Amino acid sequence: MKQKQTVTILITTIVLLSGVATVTGIFSSGGVGNYTYETIRQKTVTIYGKGIYKHMSADLAIQGIAQDIITLCIGIPLLLIALWGFRKGSVKSRFLLAGATGYFFVTYLFYSAMAMYNELFLVYVTLLALSFFSLFNLLTSFKPETVSEYFSTKTPANFTGGFLIFNAVAIALMWLGRVVPPLLDGTIYPNDLQHYTTLIVQGFDLGLLLPISFISGLLLKRKNPMGYLTGVPYVIFLSILMTSLSAKIIAMGINGVNIIPAVFIIPAINLVTITCAVMMLRSIK
Repeated sequence: MKQKQTVTILITTIVLLSGVATVTGIFSSGGVGNYTYETIRQKTVTIYGKGIYKHMSADLAIQGIAQDIITLCIGIPLLLIALWGFRKGSVKSRFLLAGATGYFFVTYLFYSAMAMYNELFLVYVTLLALSFFSLFNLLTSFKPETVSEYFSTKTPANFTGGFLIFNAVAIALMWLGRVVPPLLDGTIYPNDLQHYTTLIVQGFDLGLLLPISFISGLLLKRKNPMGYLTGVPYVIFLSILMTSLSAKIIAMGINGVNIIPAVFIIPAINLVTITCAVMMLRSIK
């Protein structure tokens, strides 16, 4: 009972604060608009110049707003639905809530580290802390040695595990394809760096998220209990994250950026992640 109360308080606070953060990100608009800026590395970058993301590059600010829309319209309702089921004792809802909370943890980890410093910094940091401890509470509420008993014998663990491994390898190769060539030809700095201090997305992906995806997938294919404990929330988190990535690509296309072939590839992968998440949840007895 005490754990349910703790999780309820944490999730409710996440909903309220993320509502503030997303609405501000979507609707704030004051500023001079786009302008060019020369970086310390003598590169010219177009700065967004409006709203809470006014100091970010124009392409990333547009993506941030698209993700705010997904967080507000999908992430928050999913949290509330999962919390309602969790309070009723539903195991499916507990997994769903862990995956959705994982999305908020990763989202505000990136916002705290990557979004140019703005008035919402303390909100981002608070959301990062709340989502981390919510996720920790939810994952430790399971007994790792018995978690596989929740799933039926027809659970598509092999397929989902294989997909998580594929996701880790494919994204790792994509990021390495951007990082390694400048190191080899002596230019050092990838174009993606723009005016930022380092490659936050690539760093967190290569150092944290993709290893978790690979190991979870491997354990899930082996039907190891830890594979179910980490793999199921991960694929739920990934399905929401890929939805936000699809929204980012659409937003970039609306603003005149060439999104071929990403507009076909990312939604297709997104569909697979959602399918895996639904199949794994439906396999819970």
